[in-house]
Amino acid sequence: MSHSICRSLYNPLRTATAARPQLLKLSPRTIRLMSTTQYNYILTSRPEPAVTLITLNRPKALNALCSPLFAELNQALREADDDSSVSAIVLTGSDRAFAAGADIKEMKDLEFSEVYKTRFLEDWAEMTRIRKPIIAAVSGYALGGGCELALMCDIILASPTAKFGQPEINLGTIPGGGGSQRLAHIVGKSRTMEMVLTGRMISAQEASDWGIVSRVVKEGDGEVVKEAIAVGKEIASKSQISVQAGKEVVNAAYELTLAEGLRFERRIFHGLFATKDQKEGMSAFAQKRKPNFVNE
Repeated sequence: MSHSICRSLYNPLRTATAARPQLLKLSPRTIRLMSTTQYNYILTSRPEPAVTLITLNRPKALNALCSPLFAELNQALREADDDSSVSAIVLTGSDRAFAAGADIKEMKDLEFSEVYKTRFLEDWAEMTRIRKPIIAAVSGYALGGGCELALMCDIILASPTAKFGQPEINLGTIPGGGGSQRLAHIVGKSRTMEMVLTGRMISAQEASDWGIVSRVVKEGDGEVVKEAIAVGKEIASKSQISVQAGKEVVNAAYELTLAEGLRFERRIFHGLFATKDQKEGMSAFAQKRKPNFVNE
């Protein structure tokens, strides 16, 4: 499938050089665990037995998010979600760009009737229904749709080179993949207004100070991916049921009032007492040994 170079949402990036994906050296064992599905716009691997790594792979377009890419991403996420051997998912791009925006060439000639009838961009939200945790490993530009993609993940780790922004205002439009709404929940009205109305990019450190990212990792080629995989491996050592329950209750906090959220959390907490993993975890603690979770 041929790939045309598309323009990102941030104009100066249009002349940027191609970026190489942040690929890790895979052992023979890792290669055997990789998905057999063939993709054109993403790469998938299993750097750890219970961690799936998905790498956006449109280097000439700085990983601009076109519809075929998102269709492949959604498919890969569903595959990982349905695979009982996978406990966590890491999503990354390249050293140069996590994703520098949406595919402007794909959008520029669309009419209102087309985008309305086809529910354009609505399928982006499918990834928010994935039950397993998704960890974004962000290096370089995460702008427009790229920023929105990161915001839809559950944990964001950033390299010192990461830059976040919603520069759609420079194109005569606004964020369409949830950026204005998710940012407002995280950083508040004033900061969201500044980002949306001026298109200003913020650094990795600013994003950390504002609570957009979990933390900024140390400098180095591929370090943010390695750290994200390490976080995924740590999550994979826990009970899958309790991890998915934890993700569910945290996400509920954005939809419910405090009183409703507390009640929902308590009910999920009560429900975990019906699982084998709760019995194993508490027994192991009492016996001062490492738990052996069976994900049941």
